[in-house]
Amino acid sequence: MARYLGIDLAWGLGLPHPVIGRVKKPNETGLCLLAADGTILDAGWARGVDAVAAWVAEHERPGDVIAIDAPLIVANPTGMRAAEREVGSRYGRWKVAANASNQGSAARAGQLLLAALEPRGIRYTDGRWPPPAGVTVAFECYPYTTLVGAHEFGYEVERPRYKRLIPGLPAAEAKKLRATVCDELLTRMTALERTTPALKLGSHKVTKTLLTEKSPAAASAYKHREDLLDATLCAWTAALWHQHGPERTQVLGAETGEVDARGRRATIVAPARPEQRR
Repeated sequence: MARYLGIDLAWGLGLPHPVIGRVKKPNETGLCLLAADGTILDAGWARGVDAVAAWVAEHERPGDVIAIDAPLIVANPTGMRAAEREVGSRYGRWKVAANASNQGSAARAGQLLLAALEPRGIRYTDGRWPPPAGVTVAFECYPYTTLVGAHEFGYEVERPRYKRLIPGLPAAEAKKLRATVCDELLTRMTALERTTPALKLGSHKVTKTLLTEKSPAAASAYKHREDLLDATLCAWTAALWHQHGPERTQVLGAETGEVDARGRRATIVAPARPEQRR
């Protein structure tokens, strides 16, 4: 039976320090391994593409599904990918948009991770077709589309503001509000214990802290927590696509997405309500 790996990948690769010359470590990547029954089998963090690939190698079994929040196929020299534009056109009403990625961007972690996983027999999928039996596939996802595209979360009007600070507010107030919104999101996520697919945050000691501890206001501690939360959303998105396919998800860029030299189309698999489809 398939399991679902969620990876909230830090896009950057680390940068040389302008004074001392040492390379700054990449930001943390959140990781989650989800069983078909919603039990979380493993969860945590890693830094750098090699460490993330090693975690996948430790846990992946043939037939699993991997959802990664990062650009995986980037064939456009400049500008924004078609799938990213479709995020805005289909989910903009819910105040969801995507950052632009292109070949000129320094954020190449997704492409490097995909290349590192290929020797294991893991294949990229653009999400348009079910995976071959016994083959692990990986696709690109975007947690914001999951939150507004899946009715289970209840965000009928707009996305929850649990990432960036709300502009115009004093910093201390904005951080406190962001933490409150995050905790409210996590409260909503407890309902996923009873859905199909399921997500049982309390089933693993690491993700259980998302429910038992309040979100911190401090930026670094909050980002640490947010990366883990997004990894669980990626894993649940993998399960939703695998178990329900086009009934519950759509493929952004399916027709217009750029194609790389190997014929792979750049897409984002996104949960979708009827009104978010073309």
